[in-house]
Amino acid sequence: MSHYGIDLRAMANMSGGRTSSRGDGKSNVMARVLVVDDQEFIRDLYKEMFESRGYTVFSAKNGEEAVEHFREMKAKPDAVIMDHRMPGKDGIQTTKEILCMDPSMPIIFSSADEEVRDEAIRAGAVSFWAKPFPVGMLIDATTDIVRARRT
Repeated sequence: MSHYGIDLRAMANMSGGRTSSRGDGKSNVMARVLVVDDQEFIRDLYKEMFESRGYTVFSAKNGEEAVEHFREMKAKPDAVIMDHRMPGKDGIQTTKEILCMDPSMPIIFSSADEEVRDEAIRAGAVSFWAKPFPVGMLIDATTDIVRARRT
C-alpha cells in the first residue's frame, strides 16, 4: 500500500501492468531510470513498478529538479521517463537540456498531452507514450531500450 491508501500494484494490474515483486527473470534488469513528473502519484506508481522489475529509480517533480539531478549524478541513468506539462520548465525544454549534457541518453516521453508528440520526438525523445497506458508496457519498452543501448 502506498501512503495514499491505494495499492499501486493493484492499480497497475488493472491497467495491464506487472504485479510481481520479484520480476520475471526474463525482463529483470539491473538498470537505473530517472522519472520526471509533477504528479507524486505517477512518480510513486512508476517507482513501485520499475523497482519490481529490478530497476533503481530516481525521481524529479519538475524540469529544473530533473536537470539538476542529472547534472549531479555520477552514474547516469540508463533512461529517462519524461512528462510534458510541469511547473516551470516543461518536458520539451528539459529533454533538450538533458540531451545537451548527454546526447545518447534515451528519453521516453510519457504525457497526456498528445499534441506535443512530434515536438517531443524532434527534441530528441526516443518514443512517446500517451497517458493513460499500461505501465507494464512502458517498463517492457524501457527494458528493450536499455538492452539495445548496452549492446
